[in-house]
Amino acid sequence: MRIISGEFKGRRITAPKQLPVRPTTDIAKESLFNILNNHYYFDEITVLDLFAGTGNISYEFASRGCESVTAVDADYGCVKFINATAADFEMPIDVIKADVFKFLKQHKQSYTLIFADPPYDFSDIQFAEIIKLVFDNNLLDDNGMLVIEHSKHTNLSILPNFSFLKNYGGSTFSFFENNKQL
Repeated sequence: MRIISGEFKGRRITAPKQLPVRPTTDIAKESLFNILNNHYYFDEITVLDLFAGTGNISYEFASRGCESVTAVDADYGCVKFINATAADFEMPIDVIKADVFKFLKQHKQSYTLIFADPPYDFSDIQFAEIIKLVFDNNLLDDNGMLVIEHSKHTNLSILPNFSFLKNYGGSTFSFFENNKQL
């Protein structure tokens, strides 16, 4: 994987093979950031990266100058790798080892953008729970957006706060926004 844009554009990151991850492809990531670039100035937003895995998405946001990036993952190896890579690049990424569902239930800070890349085999109930926790706990700013990456075989468009989706190969990004914006 590589960083697409920003201060660290072109830098390659190689994660250890034993990490239980499925990093977002560079093509899908580039497409996602093209969409987000039309909505936000990256140096003005705060980001929460859930199921952060290798930190692929967190590095991209940090490279683009986001004022705050928080990465959450339950796997010790992933957390250790993100911490080491962020320190190596001197990126301001706050890494938290936690179960994402417990984190969302207890966390009080709001963000401009929340990105979640849970395992593709999540059930519809688990996807719905992420969305419910984010919106019920007011974890998004008024102009905020939740983006969930999932398999093209999963349909999240029937869930509350759904806005739009984009497909890239076998991956889909579903976007959710506060109803206050509508």
